[in-house]
Amino acid sequence: MPELRKDPIVGRWVIIATERARRPMPQSAEPLLAPGGYCPFCEGNEDKTPNEIYSFREPDTHADQPGWRVRVVPNKFPALQIEGDLQKKGDGIYDCMNGIGAHEVILECPFHETSMARLPESYIREILWTYHERLADLKMDSRMVYGMIFKNVGAAAGASLEHSHSQLIVTPILPVNVFEEMNGALEFYKYRGRCIYCDIISQELGADKRVIFDSPSFLVIAPYASRFPFETWIIPKQHNSHYENASKSELDELAGVLKTILLKLEIALDNPAYNYMIHTGALNTSQLPHYHWHMEIIPRLTRVAGFEWGTGFYINHVPPEQAALVLRNTEVDTL
Repeated sequence: MPELRKDPIVGRWVIIATERARRPMPQSAEPLLAPGGYCPFCEGNEDKTPNEIYSFREPDTHADQPGWRVRVVPNKFPALQIEGDLQKKGDGIYDCMNGIGAHEVILECPFHETSMARLPESYIREILWTYHERLADLKMDSRMVYGMIFKNVGAAAGASLEHSHSQLIVTPILPVNVFEEMNGALEFYKYRGRCIYCDIISQELGADKRVIFDSPSFLVIAPYASRFPFETWIIPKQHNSHYENASKSELDELAGVLKTILLKLEIALDNPAYNYMIHTGALNTSQLPHYHWHMEIIPRLTRVAGFEWGTGFYINHVPPEQAALVLRNTEVDTL
């Protein structure tokens, strides 16, 4: 019998089609592309990208030259541009403003690699710290309201280049999905006086049905109302609303956790296309008692179709309990 589950944060309903639970291992929507050919993101091609904004480099090397390990550049085809004023205006019932913001690309390694999971953990630590530093820097710009760090892997997930990279888009408004999530967390806090993410951590540790991985500082779960097969959340155990406020020791540990989880997904699901996103507090807010930053990983195993677009429901044919069991039991070698 199918089951309707309600997301406790935003109130979104999900259909868990439990009668299809006998098929917990769907085929990969699209495998990663094999490396090869010319790549503008590889070391030695620094002149093929805009000038770098930030980097981790070897000693005595210079910007826009070889010698980097992680490198940040403006997107060559930005969704938003950093120069200019907002110039908010109305047109009758409609509102608009200039497309001010930031759009940056984080090049995650100088050599050609398609999988972040196959990078040394030392690189992943520097990537995560790069996210931290870029958010902290852009937070000082009063025009910027929200920073979304995300990664697209595979064409089915929206990637146009195979070289391992992620992106940061900063907007002058709070995106509606983030608003709904923050508002839902705030309503829970007003009613119960507690952070809903902290409560989720406590409940999932107690139930131990959807836990994928448990480390000293992070809990990895298949969320109760998973929208997609093998949807995975990484939640810090210490309450913190803003990713840019995370400590270096936390991010060092997160590097190992993230590498482990991505390897589990690649092995269990045969190298799926996927997206990950970091949900964090708005740049124009200080520490929030009701919100909790976290990462969401979405393997692209199914497509959103007419019913989902028309209703806001999602249909997930792999119960999160089954997904958690599969991933928990998937052995990986992180060396």
